Amino acid sequence: MVARKVYRYLWVATALAIMGVLLAFSYDSVRQSKGSFSVLLENYVLAILTLYLLFFLLLLVIRYAVLILYSFMDHLEGLYTKREETVSPKYNEESSLPMISLVVPAYNEGVVIQAAIRSLLLLDYPNYEIIVIDDGSTDDTYEKAIAVAREQTKIPVRVVTKRNGGKAEALNTGMSLARGEFVLNMDGDSKLSRNTLRACIRHFENPRIGAVAGNVKVINRENIWTNIQALEYVEGLAMARKAQSFMRSVNIIPGPLGMFRKTVLQQVGGYDHDTFAEDCDLTLKLLMQGWHIAYEPTAIAWVETPSRLLDLLKQRYRWTRGILQATSKHSAALWQPRKAGVNCFILWYMLFEAIMWPFSTILGNLFFGYVGIRYGLAVLLFYWWLQLTILDVVAAAYCIVIEEEEPSLIFYSVMFRLFYINIIDVSKVLATIEEWRGHTMTWGKLDREGKL
Repeated sequence: MVARKVYRYLWVATALAIMGVLLAFSYDSVRQSKGSFSVLLENYVLAILTLYLLFFLLLLVIRYAVLILYSFMDHLEGLYTKREETVSPKYNEESSLPMISLVVPAYNEGVVIQAAIRSLLLLDYPNYEIIVIDDGSTDDTYEKAIAVAREQTKIPVRVVTKRNGGKAEALNTGMSLARGEFVLNMDGDSKLSRNTLRACIRHFENPRIGAVAGNVKVINRENIWTNIQALEYVEGLAMARKAQSFMRSVNIIPGPLGMFRKTVLQQVGGYDHDTFAEDCDLTLKLLMQGWHIAYEPTAIAWVETPSRLLDLLKQRYRWTRGILQATSKHSAALWQPRKAGVNCFILWYMLFEAIMWPFSTILGNLFFGYVGIRYGLAVLLFYWWLQLTILDVVAAAYCIVIEEEEPSLIFYSVMFRLFYINIIDVSKVLATIEEWRGHTMTWGKLDREGKL
């Protein structure tokens, strides 16, 4: 274990040293060539675009710095303090552990459903049930789930089939059938770590906590696309949730792993059907009702991510449109900072990541590409890319140490910035434009490969 930590720190130190040398070299080159860059200020349009992109880069630096700082503070809090200590913790004794209902919505998950259910039977918790909601599958999902349920005698496994009505309706059905005081919602293609229930339930000793978001990691790390996504989940999602958790205001409870008080779910009316990001919409409803949402990094849901580019683009297109739909539903809080409090900032932050960030990175690439061709300043495009890559490498290095992840992921941050994020940003921009224009879309279904 110690050797692995030393190995991880050495890789991180090496990567940071390389990026430090590149950064120093780039700044020295800019200083020596500053006269040739003055052309950017001679034209009003070029000057405005240059200043805007510098402002955007400053926002990114602030974003990364704040996320790293707050996530580290949350990490320290988890290590050395108890969250909202109570005089007599409710869930320390085995006999006091409340019942938890695990709801597994499944639509055409025949390839992975048995592995998912069997993984749930191994969870380290004495009092829980499993409810599988077959949402009108056209494959053998129901038959395979029933087969596993009949094998089990110790842990109750119920399999319910219904007409196809979408994931939100399936989750609401599971909520209505749940016998537990707490409900854990997950995806039919997820595999949970054994400690998940014990790790999440302790947060509910604080009566202000309405839900707990889990940590999502990629299990099928087999090619460039899935390895970059593995880094993206660690750096782009886990770090943000960890920082938000310090303020008890996680803005998206991930579909693969979220635990709720059943009474809170009922209070907000469960999941709505009018967005393509029902998990984001529900999270915002909880926050708007004044509930706190925590993040538990040790509760892990292993998921199978798209291994083909087209499937990945479909997924991110749906995510972007769903987030825009969810923020639109709660847009009143955008203009009421006193009344909405931190929720106002959360919505603006979500719009920054969904709209301003992808539009600005594409604009930056086009702008510096044009400047390079028109004025012979192609080196500017490299400098633009380098600054963004350095931010990614620093964040990746930090997350790999905190999350105890594979050090090799840090080098995918170069490929992440070189081509991956540009492709994703184009998908996000198209999704934003089509959402604004009101284009119809369907939910879509990713083909599973059974990598659980």
